[in-house]
Amino acid sequence: MAQDFDADVIVVGSGAVGSNAAYELARQGKSVILLEAGPSVPRWKILMNFRNSGRHYDHNDPYPNNPWAPTSYQPGYLQNTGSFEMMPGMLKLVGGTTWHWGGATWRYIPNDFKLNSLYGKGRDWPIGYDDLEPYYTRAEYQLGISGGDGEDQSGTHKGQAYPRRSKPYPINAEKFTYNAQKMHDALGTQDYAMCTEPTVRIHKPWDGRPACEGNNNCDQVCPIGTLYNGSIHADKAVRAGARLITEAVVTRIEVGDGKKVRSVSYMTPEGKETKLTAKVFVLAAHSFETAKLMMMNEVGNSSDMVGRNLMDHIGIGMDLMAGEDAMWSGRGPVQQLTIMNWRDGDFRKEHSANKTALANGNPQISLAEAAINEGLMGKELDARIMRDSARYQFVYSFLEMLPSPANRIQPNPAWKDSLGNPGIKIHFDVDDYVKAGAVVAREMYQDMAKRMGGTIAKIHGFENHDHLMGTLIMGADAKDSVVNHEGRSWDHDNLFVASVGVIPAAGVVNPTLTAVALAIRSADVIAKEV
Repeated sequence: MAQDFDADVIVVGSGAVGSNAAYELARQGKSVILLEAGPSVPRWKILMNFRNSGRHYDHNDPYPNNPWAPTSYQPGYLQNTGSFEMMPGMLKLVGGTTWHWGGATWRYIPNDFKLNSLYGKGRDWPIGYDDLEPYYTRAEYQLGISGGDGEDQSGTHKGQAYPRRSKPYPINAEKFTYNAQKMHDALGTQDYAMCTEPTVRIHKPWDGRPACEGNNNCDQVCPIGTLYNGSIHADKAVRAGARLITEAVVTRIEVGDGKKVRSVSYMTPEGKETKLTAKVFVLAAHSFETAKLMMMNEVGNSSDMVGRNLMDHIGIGMDLMAGEDAMWSGRGPVQQLTIMNWRDGDFRKEHSANKTALANGNPQISLAEAAINEGLMGKELDARIMRDSARYQFVYSFLEMLPSPANRIQPNPAWKDSLGNPGIKIHFDVDDYVKAGAVVAREMYQDMAKRMGGTIAKIHGFENHDHLMGTLIMGADAKDSVVNHEGRSWDHDNLFVASVGVIPAAGVVNPTLTAVALAIRSADVIAKEV
C-alpha cells in the first residue's frame, strides 16, 4: 500500500538558500512545504524599526528576536569557549539573514576546488568548477547580480575574463564611486590586481526590484527593496505552489526503515507540536541551526563531523586617512572595489589567501565616538568629525581559513529558549595559516597607504564576517564528511543539506552565491527522484 505524504519535499529554513531550493522544486511541479522558525515581516515594519531604534550599529536590532526563535544577539544564546568570540548576525524570519548583508555574490575560482591537491592544505571539493558553473549561472539570474564580465577575478589572469562564464552577468557593473575611483587610480596602475565586487545591490531594475538610490545601509535594511533577500524566493515558491508555514520551529527529525527520514516535527510559539511527512527533506536552517538540529536528533552524524570544521573569513581591517580631503565614504554602494593580488598562487602552501576591499560605509558614529573619547566638545568636535569624515577610508581583508574538527558548534543545554530548545556552544580558534596571511595583509596595508599618500589611523585585529562554512562539510568519503557532492546525507539518502555549511574549502570570497548554486543543483537531483 502506497504511503500518503504531506508533501513531496519539506524544506526547513526560508533564507536565500532554502527558498531557492523550494522555488526550484515547486517550479518543477513538486509539492513543497517550506518551514520557517520566525515570522513573516513586511519591509515597511523593519524599516520603521530601524529608523526608530537609535542603535544603527546593531544590525540585528530592527528584526524580530522572539523567545521561541532567538537571534544570535540574544544574550546567552551563543556561548563561546574558544580563544575567538564568534558572534554572527543571524536572523530568524522569512528571508533569513540576507535581510541585512552587503550583497557580495562571488564565484569560487577553479583552484579553490582543489586546495589540497594543488597546495597541500585543507580539503578538496568532491566536485570541480565546471560541475558547478551552470548552477552559478542559474543562481546569478535568479538573484539578479551586477558584475563585470570582462574582469579577472583571480588576480592571476591579467587582461582575461576569469573564471570562465557560460553567460554574462544579468546586469553590468556599476561605475565606481569617487573614492573607489581614486583608490583605483592610485593603485591600479601599480601592480595591484583590482576588479569590481559582484553584487545583488543593483543599479538597474531587475525582476520587480528597483535600481539602488544609494541609501548606503544595506547592512541594516534596504529601504526600497533593491538588495536581494531570501524572502523574494520564498514568495516565488509560494506563487509556484509551495506552502509556507511560519513560526514553525523544527525540533524533531524521525528516522524510519532503511535509515530514511520519515518526518519532521515543529512547534508553534505556544508549544503545540505538529508532525509532517515527506519523501525528501532539505535542511536549510543556517549552518549553525541545521547542525544543532541534526545533533539534537542524532541524525546524519556517523562521521562525527556535524558541527565540526567551522570556518569563517576571519579578517583584519585598516582605518586609512587619505591624503586629500574629498573622499567622503558613505555615498552610494557599500562595496565595489576589490583587490585580488593574494587570491591565488603557490603562496597558499604557506599562508592564507586574502580578498581585500574598500568598504564604503558611513563612518560618522565611530568617528564621533573616537573624538568624544579624546575629550573634544563643541566646535572642536564638529570640526574633527567633518575633517575625518572627509578623509576616512576603511579597507578590510577576508582571510582563508582551513577546516579543523576542533573548531565546532554544539547544542548548549545550559541555555534554553521558551520552547525548551538548547542554545549553541561555539569553540573557535584562529589557525596559524590565517595568522601568517594576516602578516602579508598588514604589509599590503602599509604599501597601500604610502602609495595613496595617506596615513594609517588603526589596524583592526581579527573579526568574523558571518560566512559560517564547514559545519555540514561536503566530501568524497562518508568517514570524514556529512554530505556527498549532491548535498545528500551519507547516512540518509532522502535527507539533503542546503547551506554555506557544506562548503569544504573556504577560499576568500563571500559564499552565499555558491550555496544557492549548490541548492539549485540539489533541487535538480531531488526533482528527478520524487
